[in-house]
Amino acid sequence: MVELLHSDGFLGTAGNFAADMTLVLSLLVALTFTVGAWLARRGRYETHRWVQTSGAILNVILVLWLMVLPYRDFVVRDLAAPRPRPDYFYWITSIHAGVGFLAFVFGNFVVLRGNNLMIARLKFKRYKPYMRVAYTLYMAATLLGVVVYLTWFVFVPNPPIY
Repeated sequence: MVELLHSDGFLGTAGNFAADMTLVLSLLVALTFTVGAWLARRGRYETHRWVQTSGAILNVILVLWLMVLPYRDFVVRDLAAPRPRPDYFYWITSIHAGVGFLAFVFGNFVVLRGNNLMIARLKFKRYKPYMRVAYTLYMAATLLGVVVYLTWFVFVPNPPIY
C-alpha cells in the first residue's frame, strides 16, 4: 500500500498517487456536501443527514491520514531550517490548514449534533445557520486545498517528494 501511495500520480503533475488521490477525494467530499445541502433544501432531511455524515467521515479519514502528515513533514519541519521552498508555499499551506481546521472542528460538531451525539449543554435547535457556516468553511477549505495542490505540485520549483 505504501508503494502505491508514493508511486507516480495520475493527474500529470509532480504530485504522487497519495496527493492526487487526496485532491480527487476532497473534491468528492465537497460534491457530497453540496448534494447534501441540495437534499436539505428539498426537505429530504433524513437522506441529507446520511449524506452529510458520510461526507464528514470520509473527510475525517482524509484529514487525519493524508493531510496532517504532509503538513508536519513539509511545512512545520521546514520552518526552523533554511526553507527549501518559497515563502508563499508555507503561507498558502498554513492558511489552508487554519481554515481547514476550523471547518473540520465546526463541521464535525454540527454532524455530531445532527446525529444526536452531542452532550445536552452543546445542543442547538436552529440547524440552518450552523450548517451554512460549516458548509461555507468547508468550501473555502476545499478551494484553498486546490490552491495548495497547485502550489505544491505545479508552481513550486522544488516540489515536496514523499
